[in-house]
Amino acid sequence: MELYSNSNNVMDDFEQQKNLSDWEIFTKIWISPRKVFEYIIDRNYDKYVMTLLVLSGISRAFGQASKNNMGDELSIGAIIVICIFLGGFLGWVSYVLYAAFVNWTGKWLKGKGNANSILRIIAYSMIPSIIALVFLIPQIIIYGSEIFTSDGDITSAGFVSNVIVYLSSFLEFVLGIWTIVLCVIGISVVQKFSIGKSILNLLLPGLILSVIVLFIVSLTKMF
Repeated sequence: MELYSNSNNVMDDFEQQKNLSDWEIFTKIWISPRKVFEYIIDRNYDKYVMTLLVLSGISRAFGQASKNNMGDELSIGAIIVICIFLGGFLGWVSYVLYAAFVNWTGKWLKGKGNANSILRIIAYSMIPSIIALVFLIPQIIIYGSEIFTSDGDITSAGFVSNVIVYLSSFLEFVLGIWTIVLCVIGISVVQKFSIGKSILNLLLPGLILSVIVLFIVSLTKMF
């Protein structure tokens, strides 16, 4: 009886190790991404996928707003509304399409995943870029629309404020890099690829779309 009881305890421990809580998924993905991605794929773990894609779209929209100097023509309120609502919607749509393209081009490379599993991986890979939204808040509080304008003055708020802003920007950059790393690792897991092949799979959709756009532009110039 004691031997049987010990065996059950071992099996229970094993099952607990196999099951990850939501908290463990969001924390362990930073240090053990491969194990987390394997769990997401094996369990078809769809929880929070939509939320993560929308939040990632919002994060990307704020980045584009700053890059494209939207503050030159729009108020800070308008930029925030556009980034949250339009960015969130377009972010979700674009990631769904991108996952489909990654799946399609991945088939050429003998990938083992499917569009749904790839979308899950992309969604959870975006966690660092979503966290980067937190570091955007102090920049907006300190400089307002200045961070979205072409000639914005982001050096006049004082030493402490400048340190906060530049540190926030640096952390955003680091989180962006880690997002890319997670995407590469995630695709390698779901597609059963090497890291090099995974990078190629992520780049192929963009390369193909670029070729199509250049081809269409060339045709329009001919006529």
